[in-house]
Amino acid sequence: MTNPQQGGSLPSILCLTDACDRPETELFIGLRKAGFDVDVMCNPKGRNYRRLVDEGMVACPMALKNRFDKEGTESIRQQLAKKNYEVIHAYNPRALACGLRASRGTDIKIVAYRGVIGNISFLNPESWITFLHPRVSKIVCVADAIKDYLASLRFLWMHIPERKLQRIYKGHDLDWYQSPKADLTQFGVPEDAFVVCCTGRNTPRKGFDDLIEAIDKLPEDVDIHLLLVGDVIDNKEIQAQAAATSHPERIHFTGYRNDAPAIAAASDVFVLPSKEREGLPRAVIEAMVYGVTPVVTSVGGMPELVEDGVSGIVVEPKNAPGLSAAIERLYSDRELAASLGQAARQRIARNFHTSQTVTETGELYKSLTGRA
Repeated sequence: MTNPQQGGSLPSILCLTDACDRPETELFIGLRKAGFDVDVMCNPKGRNYRRLVDEGMVACPMALKNRFDKEGTESIRQQLAKKNYEVIHAYNPRALACGLRASRGTDIKIVAYRGVIGNISFLNPESWITFLHPRVSKIVCVADAIKDYLASLRFLWMHIPERKLQRIYKGHDLDWYQSPKADLTQFGVPEDAFVVCCTGRNTPRKGFDDLIEAIDKLPEDVDIHLLLVGDVIDNKEIQAQAAATSHPERIHFTGYRNDAPAIAAASDVFVLPSKEREGLPRAVIEAMVYGVTPVVTSVGGMPELVEDGVSGIVVEPKNAPGLSAAIERLYSDRELAASLGQAARQRIARNFHTSQTVTETGELYKSLTGRA
């Protein structure tokens, strides 16, 4: 397959993803509205699948099982035969591996998306069929921290060239978040309580243990309720730690919820106490959109999201006393909490808007195909 002669028209793009989230979905639609010929292959079980279908953007439903999915690879290959695509943009490692295999023998440019730090190594064979594959033209990093991590990888003479790395923030829009605040009394939280919310998957690197320790270190007269949202409710060690605190009745587990943003919106402070390997956490962005003050650790892209003392508070990871001090400060100074929350909301509107993502991604496509 050869590329069409480059001219004034915008390039044709095939996006490979899974169950795409709202920012990804709106990026695809925004690119189409900007004049790019964008088709999407994605999981029909995704929450935003119908929106893409209604926009006429789904070329083919696809749910890749793994990085060696033969049926999925053949499906991509068949789609490539239908149109003269110039760029494949793969949004996860499975899509990247299968897209590379399906486009073998073509001169299609391959763009990879990377949203987290870690799990890439010159000594890992799976990295060579994804991000380290020589046919990958560009790796779009969702934060500078990820770009810096990839640039730092070295083995003997091998490294990822700087020209292959580009940071493009995943954009949002305040108008997407119109859900009314959740009623927290359903979780046993008293009305008018000062609530600290934390949402995350049940994994040690999320730092739930540090947060519970931080809450337990608060002075006796600081009456704060902690709301833990997600499948951490299944973690018996965390449950036991919470039960052993001075005020276990102030720690509430919600279990997995589809309305996590509305729960965060009803809280006073949102904390993500991650120990390592964060990108640009959607949970933090969603809380900031609702004007909820974020307290985060200086891990991954989080310091790029939250300006310490301006749009939230940033503490060192694995630092329960630091978390405790930040929470107590916001509890004691409600005006500060309110001003930081409003600054957080404006920061998302100003610095992380979906229109910027569309513009920067479009410029990337044009640069790769000689339209810049």
